[in-house]
Amino acid sequence: MALLITDQCINCDVCEPVCPNNAIELGPAIYEIDPALCTECVGHFEEPQCKVVCPVECIVVNPDCVETHEQLQAKSKALSTLSFVKSDN
Repeated sequence: MALLITDQCINCDVCEPVCPNNAIELGPAIYEIDPALCTECVGHFEEPQCKVVCPVECIVVNPDCVETHEQLQAKSKALSTLSFVKSDN
């Protein structure tokens, strides 16, 4: 399950720096989460850090990107391998 930032976002800038996968970026109006990069912090933390720091609780499960815990673990592993390869070059 990737996460989604709703239009209640106040652009406070606290979610972006805590994302271990760099899945969050400022969109045209509010911050957005790239579902291809979001692992809900599986492989890094016990709970999604963006949700922990969000002062308005505007981060919810993206109903269009439902994944199991195992799928999130696999995605996290693949992203860390890709990141290692990129930084190694």
